[in-house]
Amino acid sequence: MDMGRVIGQVVATVKDPNIAGLRLFVVQGLNEHMQAKGKPFVAVDGIACAGMGDVVTLTFKRDAAIALGDKPPIDACIVGFVDESTVLEKDGSINTFKP
Repeated sequence: MDMGRVIGQVVATVKDPNIAGLRLFVVQGLNEHMQAKGKPFVAVDGIACAGMGDVVTLTFKRDAAIALGDKPPIDACIVGFVDESTVLEKDGSINTFKP
């Protein structure tokens, strides 16, 4: 699982029938220090309550489809929220990051 921040919403006039009624969001991937990584991508809102600015956990590829009942043709799915991220640094210190 990875973390990401919801940065936008996708409006689609036509969707695959298996994802009809599900919201699509633009998500920016985050590293363990809550800094942006990679390019933004589209993910299905599998928890049906994510919103703009939320830091979420994501699952990808086959696991994303399984998260929604193994029917939809999706590659990324939001499956939870992140309250905080705690990282054990190389020097032994512990840092906690909150969204």
